[in-house]
Amino acid sequence: MTALLEVQNLSRDFGGVRAVNRVDFQVQQGEILALIGPNGAGKSTVLNMVSGVIPPSEGEIRFDNKLMASVPGYEYAGLGITRTFQNLQTFDDMTVLENVMVGMHTRTRSSLFACGMNLASARSEEREMRKRAQLWLEHVGLDAESASLAGSLPYGKLRLMEIARAMVAEPRLLLLDEPAAGLNHTETLEMSRMFQDIRKNGTAILLVEHDMDMIMTIADRIVVLDQGTKIAEGTPREIQENPRVIAAYLGEDEE
Repeated sequence: MTALLEVQNLSRDFGGVRAVNRVDFQVQQGEILALIGPNGAGKSTVLNMVSGVIPPSEGEIRFDNKLMASVPGYEYAGLGITRTFQNLQTFDDMTVLENVMVGMHTRTRSSLFACGMNLASARSEEREMRKRAQLWLEHVGLDAESASLAGSLPYGKLRLMEIARAMVAEPRLLLLDEPAAGLNHTETLEMSRMFQDIRKNGTAILLVEHDMDMIMTIADRIVVLDQGTKIAEGTPREIQENPRVIAAYLGEDEE
């Protein structure tokens, strides 16, 4: 079976420092793959390369068997790749609904002229956008806040808004950079259930996360990085029992 996402020999240099060194992994359709490791392991750098934010120094990224080296980052959403960021990217002076609608920009067809002249086709498309955005707000539990300004929402709800904005574009691959950061235990459990619902619809998820309880609960497979290099890959149970992973997190036993 051909993987939805294939990463081969992925490397990234910053000046004279190699932040990521020859990393390989695959993500299958409908799979949740977690990328973990100690601070500074290169996890977010890998995610930034996979999402087109920065180019790799070496290696290949293929999505649906398409080589992504020549694809500009702004075209990724149209191909079926969306993401959230470790630092929230929100439009505080727009409503929650409008923020989510922004995620549908790759699905719109109305021209600037049609929108400017308020033609029937443009109005119909906007109604459909609002309807779909509202459905995703209901899915993440934010339907009651749809008319509120995004800047008025607490941190946890902004995280959910970002996920709704990423999902409204109907991605085949969802990239998540520390989605549970700053959430309490109850919010993290709700988010975990939501990710499991998302994958049931066939969407693959690649996430970077420090919350090990979440990772061990929802991930099908885990890739572990340490100092930019992949040191382990396997099921949650295999990773929990891997001596190299234990050493990377806890340090080597002096004896």
